[in-house]
Amino acid sequence: MTAFARPKPLITLLATLCIVILIMVAMGRPPLCTCGTVELWGEVGPKQSQMLADWYSPSHIVHGFLFYAALTLLWRKSPIERRFITALLIEAAWEIAENTPMVIDRYREATIALGYSGDSILNSASDIVMMSVGFLAARKVPVWTSIAIVLALELIPLIAIRDNLALNVIMLLAPSDAILNWQSG
Repeated sequence: MTAFARPKPLITLLATLCIVILIMVAMGRPPLCTCGTVELWGEVGPKQSQMLADWYSPSHIVHGFLFYAALTLLWRKSPIERRFITALLIEAAWEIAENTPMVIDRYREATIALGYSGDSILNSASDIVMMSVGFLAARKVPVWTSIAIVLALELIPLIAIRDNLALNVIMLLAPSDAILNWQSG
């Protein structure tokens, strides 16, 4: 294959980010926090999904590990570049869908994210980069290390903020009053 047939991950990532940013601008998403500040870390609360990273950033790294595992099982003979592009497209589609009024309202109704207003474009772009980091890391580390990293990235936010990817998915798909009461602590 020629170099043109096998795009480099960084070029693919940058192209995907550009497309997502353009779509999110067209959706009217704010590029940065409407509070007027840009911070590395968004604490739990209204500014959380507006900053570069937040307590949900680890879940996007976990997405990368999970996409790598699933796509490797499904398309073992497919080139890594194709699997990476697929993972990027899934993550990009989720970032766009997650910032639609329907999904924002669902988060407000079913989860502890009462003041959630969606992500800033900066945060969504960061989430896509986080997934890429997870995917590319999963390619390099042994399976047992991948499992340990995923467990750590699920347990740390669970302990710190009573939420993580697993609970987020459960609460979006099949809300549980018991989980919601525990999260509200």
